[in-house]
Amino acid sequence: MAHFYIIFVLILALHSLPTFGIFTFLRMGNFTSSSPGSLSSPVCAQLVQDLVSKNCIVIFSKTSCPYCKMAKNVFNEIGATYKVIELDQHNDGRRLQETLGQMTGARTVPRVFVNGNCIGGGSDTKQLHQQGKLLPLIEQCSSCCAASGSEGSGSGQFESSK
Repeated sequence: MAHFYIIFVLILALHSLPTFGIFTFLRMGNFTSSSPGSLSSPVCAQLVQDLVSKNCIVIFSKTSCPYCKMAKNVFNEIGATYKVIELDQHNDGRRLQETLGQMTGARTVPRVFVNGNCIGGGSDTKQLHQQGKLLPLIEQCSSCCAASGSEGSGSGQFESSK
């Protein structure tokens, strides 16, 4: 009976181990290689944090999503430059979307960030704009983000009036 307990504890321990290099521990202690270029959850979270902290406006999107197009159109209307991450064209789009779900509480796209904060999705972005609340959020962006010329698909460069 003691042997069974030791084996059971080892299996539980192996199951809870994180990814190491190119190997992932599976339930029964087998090794399998992970797909090359695939990012771990902590790396995805760091990537999201880096993008959000270095860009005033970041939209995590999918190319065929009408709500994503709605959000992009709002920023195009006001001439704001934004960074877009098209999850359906990104090698780790699925993992990034899962990470965004954990970080924001919603897994749907788009996930729109302004000045480091998630403001929600396409409808939320449009509503904030219609209420006159979106532009003040953008104006609060630090000068490094608002005038950085970071890559994006916006129709123009937003410059803070500060």
